[in-house]
Amino acid sequence: MESGIRVLLLMAALAAVAPLSGCATVRNWFHHGSSGKNASASGDEDQAPPRVVEPEVARRQIKVPRIHSSNFELGADYGLISIEDFGTHPTYGFTLAYHITEDFFFQGEVARSRAGQTSFETLSQIQLLTESERRFTYYDLSLGYNFLPGEAFIGRGRAMTSAFYLIGGFGGTDFAGDTKFTVNFGAGYRVVPADWLAFHITLQNHVFQSSILGSTKLTNNLEARIGTTVFF
Repeated sequence: MESGIRVLLLMAALAAVAPLSGCATVRNWFHHGSSGKNASASGDEDQAPPRVVEPEVARRQIKVPRIHSSNFELGADYGLISIEDFGTHPTYGFTLAYHITEDFFFQGEVARSRAGQTSFETLSQIQLLTESERRFTYYDLSLGYNFLPGEAFIGRGRAMTSAFYLIGGFGGTDFAGDTKFTVNFGAGYRVVPADWLAFHITLQNHVFQSSILGSTKLTNNLEARIGTTVFF
């Protein structure tokens, strides 16, 4: 009987001690876990900050030509002009320009061509003009505006200054033994491959009154030309 009571008391003592040891074990687990986190945090703080990687980009060297500060431009051109009623014929001339600013410039030009025969002359064999009267010479003064300045590229390593421009003005045309007041307007494209040289492509219309065929009318004389100029 006494031995049974002792067994019961021993079991009760073990039951009381077991929860306490379990709580201690759980506390140890939490303690070890927080210690690991602190160690990890301190380890991150000890690490050096990340290094910034600088990109290595190879830059292309592009030389952009610069126009001389004198701003004068002199050149020659050659092209074709369609003289109304008298056919299309070669034309050649000279130009002189002064660049007021980067956007505006004055341009004077003189050019010459020779008119052919009208269809009436060809069919009737009647000559309306003499050979000297068929000489077509115009001279005018115009104002130009660079409305699309930019660059033209040749390959990957060469850039040339370029610009589209509008041009318009007035002057005179010697034709058919008379000097006619002329209004001109057009557009062009300029490329500057060097700081002293430029190439031009120009489309222009020369408008004047003519009464050669019996009735007075406005004639449109369209011209397309290419030219080269130098700065000085």
